[in-house]
Amino acid sequence: MALKTNSADSRTRSSIQIFVVVGLCCFFYILGAWQRSGFGKADNLAMEITKNTVDCNLTPSLNFETHHGGEIGTINDSESKPKVFKPCKPRYTDYTPCQDQKRAMTFPRENMIYRERHCPQEEEKLHCLIPAPKGYVTPFPWPKSRDYVPYANAPYKSLTVEKAIQNWVQYEGNVFRFPGGGTQFPQGADKYIDQLASVIPIANGTVRTALDTGCGVASWGAYLWSRNVIAMSFAPRDSHEAQVQFALERGVPAVIGVLGTIKMPYPSRAFDMAHCSRCLIPWGADDGMYLKEVDRVLRPGGYWVLSGPPINWKNNYKAWQRPKEELQEEQRKIEEVAKLLCWDKKYEKGEMAIWQKRVNAESCPGRQDDSKVTFCKNADPNDVWYKKMEGCITSYPDVGSQDEVAGGEVKAFPERLFAVPPRVSSGSVPGVSVETYQEDNNKWKKHVNAYRKINKLIDSGRYRNIMDMNAGLGGFAAAIESPKLWVMNVVPTIAKKGTLGVIYERGLIGIYHDWCEAFSTYPRTYDLIHANGVFSLYKDKCNIEDILLEMDRILRPEGAIIFRDEVDVLIKVRKIVGGMRWDTKMVDHEDGPLVPEKILVAVKQYWVGNSTSSE
Repeated sequence: MALKTNSADSRTRSSIQIFVVVGLCCFFYILGAWQRSGFGKADNLAMEITKNTVDCNLTPSLNFETHHGGEIGTINDSESKPKVFKPCKPRYTDYTPCQDQKRAMTFPRENMIYRERHCPQEEEKLHCLIPAPKGYVTPFPWPKSRDYVPYANAPYKSLTVEKAIQNWVQYEGNVFRFPGGGTQFPQGADKYIDQLASVIPIANGTVRTALDTGCGVASWGAYLWSRNVIAMSFAPRDSHEAQVQFALERGVPAVIGVLGTIKMPYPSRAFDMAHCSRCLIPWGADDGMYLKEVDRVLRPGGYWVLSGPPINWKNNYKAWQRPKEELQEEQRKIEEVAKLLCWDKKYEKGEMAIWQKRVNAESCPGRQDDSKVTFCKNADPNDVWYKKMEGCITSYPDVGSQDEVAGGEVKAFPERLFAVPPRVSSGSVPGVSVETYQEDNNKWKKHVNAYRKINKLIDSGRYRNIMDMNAGLGGFAAAIESPKLWVMNVVPTIAKKGTLGVIYERGLIGIYHDWCEAFSTYPRTYDLIHANGVFSLYKDKCNIEDILLEMDRILRPEGAIIFRDEVDVLIKVRKIVGGMRWDTKMVDHEDGPLVPEKILVAVKQYWVGNSTSSE
């Protein structure tokens, strides 16, 4: 809908254009002290700004409070006031719209269909703010968060009982402690990873991106971090209570997900390593359909790790309390599918086996003539959003020689972060050349430097879990990259360019998603959200209000959002969030006030369930 303008609009826009970076210095000076002082139990941010008298050379005519939701001129004065969104009822504290348990139980159980994404219809959507639980606090900074999570943030003790002897998680006073154990690594994740590293080149940066299927509380991914490997972990909603929620509270990348009937929301040739530690996935079922899906997302030359049943069933069937004939058949099927996929078995010891995918089709002679091999006919192996999983094998890209890595060889990390990705150098992404890729990198380095001046907390460790809602080529994540943080790079399904494969080739992680639906995560799981051009992209596609409410759901109390968009779009956004318990400030583009693209910075106020105010 077109925005109406009048002379008041013109004056307001002129005032918006004089916002400069220094105009936020008081705002974030106080915010920094506020967020560091006591895990979020603080006074209202606006009140603090009024009380404090730090000299930041603010322009006297600018008043933070006067710029809440008053920029859009309308004929009807009543419409100038923002709609106020009320808190949802406390029972929605951990609401995950597309994995709602009550809705899930109406779907078939075979092939885990009921645990897949099933989003609410328009009339079922909540139009309220998801409350934090009473006592909610800001998580511990990394690396302490790897080992400790405040009990109030995820008050669920079932895993401390169910997995007590496996060292998953322990309850100690007002915190959960994560000793780094797991069902398959009783000596700890570090010892387990040492075993992997004796076969897989983890230490030299060759392996950077990993996929953990059925991740539990994601201790494998948490301990890989110190080895410069970033894992995309997933597990079903409440297969074990709050496992993905615990992972994200720990500061470990994770999403709610399951291998069922729908393809995984990742591009082909994305991961350097994939892993299953007693993840209960029937790998040999349906002619190995799930293994074929892992093969699709695994880079040529990548590794697949399976630990637990049925590996080494001869020595373990009694301990597992399963018939040895059943386990024997299970392993036979896995070995048969791995052979069809042309994976080489590199290691089997104890309860662990490791396979390596061949680097190209030329190194797999005879497979083309195997009657059991069916290749996928779909021309685009990256077209996966709500697409049914197929029992076919994804073809390798063509190569010129037997030694060439299909799709191109990536550099070792961290060099690959800014090296030209093979998909760019080969021209596989229409409209993206080597020159435009390098220009994009330079642009985002400039943008992120401006963000750092606006918000001094970006490099402080305050923000661990970061999301880029419209990631493009991953320039924002690359420019902000640090051991203190990670970025979930989201490529919208309606984006004009399919760039998620490029993001993975840079050694970053991400996911496909449609922002007209809820994201597959628990509430309060991101500290900082970057929204570049999101609302221009989704104009007329779905309700802007729904997207903003979803952003509020996944953002932590006292978390921040950086919007970058055309000024008219941001004015509309700012009016809506004026009723959402967010504090906002508009800032000019770093190239000056004449650039129509602006930056809107928002901070979500601290409040919990049954609160009547943000105090």
